[in-house]
Amino acid sequence: MRTIAAVTAALGAVTLLAGCSTPDTAAPDSGTGELTVFAAASLKTTFTELGARFEKDHPGTTVTFNFAGSSDLVAQLTQGAPADVFASADTGNMTKAVDAGIVDGAPVDFASNTLTIVTPPGNPARITTFADLAKPGIQVVVCAPQVPCGSAAEKVEKATGITLAPVSEESAVTDVLGKVTSGQADAGLVYVTDAAGAGAKVTSVPFPESADAVNTYPIAALADAGNGAAAAQFVDLVTSTAGQEVLSSAGFTVP
Repeated sequence: MRTIAAVTAALGAVTLLAGCSTPDTAAPDSGTGELTVFAAASLKTTFTELGARFEKDHPGTTVTFNFAGSSDLVAQLTQGAPADVFASADTGNMTKAVDAGIVDGAPVDFASNTLTIVTPPGNPARITTFADLAKPGIQVVVCAPQVPCGSAAEKVEKATGITLAPVSEESAVTDVLGKVTSGQADAGLVYVTDAAGAGAKVTSVPFPESADAVNTYPIAALADAGNGAAAAQFVDLVTSTAGQEVLSSAGFTVP
């Protein structure tokens, strides 16, 4: 009886020690908690929808977005702003993030976008071509050159040999759209997705030269992500069939 009792006590001690010991490898991150996504302003509608879907599919996760011009987002990130995912409206600003060492792994291209002209409803200035934007008296608004939509506008200018004289250069494509919808400009250069999202608030004027400046959108998890598991899962959602359907319905095309 004493032998059995001793063995039982020993086994109990081993079990207790095993229960208190620390495993060699940590349990995988479930991805729950806070997820912060820095995304180009032109992604606001689609990413807000995808964020809601992500929260539904991952109970316990809250997705927070920072939408702005891609160049502004890179500046914030390189200065230490905390975030888990970065989605840029062009490869140039993503390259800046990669070169700064703040990206985890290789970025993935997930969408592309092109420019279109938008005017107030009814197109009162009668703008029908890209060249019309350079006519005297036409108040046109564009994105600043460092912003992807501004860089695309410059590419069109070079391809056509037409130089614009904008009345203002905005830090995000949504700001350009705002100037047009508020009647502060005769026309603006925005992405086709922004024009589609504005609906009846603008008249869209497509122009063939926009094909000379197609922007590709890359996305990546960040090296210092506080929620690496959720970051990877969000990237997977954006690049999945479901994510691509949301983007396609908004006017984005396959990169």
